[in-house]
Amino acid sequence: MPATPAPVIPSSLIEILLVEDSEPDVLLTQEAFEGARVPNRVHVVRDGVEALRFLRREAEYAGAPRPDVILLDINMPRKNGLEVLSEIKADPALGSIPVVMLTTSQAEEDVRGSYARHASGYVVKPVGFENFLQAIRAFEDFWMTFVRFPPRA
Repeated sequence: MPATPAPVIPSSLIEILLVEDSEPDVLLTQEAFEGARVPNRVHVVRDGVEALRFLRREAEYAGAPRPDVILLDINMPRKNGLEVLSEIKADPALGSIPVVMLTTSQAEEDVRGSYARHASGYVVKPVGFENFLQAIRAFEDFWMTFVRFPPRA
């Protein structure tokens, strides 16, 4: 039986952009990543307009790092996650960043719309503290241990 390959351990900090307007979900996500085996830093923005300013390093985000992965909620004020996803993937400077939709929406049109706009994944937020932590840890196991991210620009 062939040996299972060892996971790729990143040599540096993983930069995560969390685009989320729900304070309890922000706190749960931050807590889950604090216990991660892979060094990471979670940056939080509260809506789609702010997310695009962070990604484009505008105004107060002039010194923001390029994220390795984006966790993007769909239902947000000012600009929803599907609109943000479309803008990210249409921008040559940002389009290679993996975007995982992390949302309460189970609507088929949201799932289809996310993948049509080139989302890297679609995760429905589980109900309950332990289930939510378990989902974030599963994300960590895959995305932060086995996935190789595009080089930062």
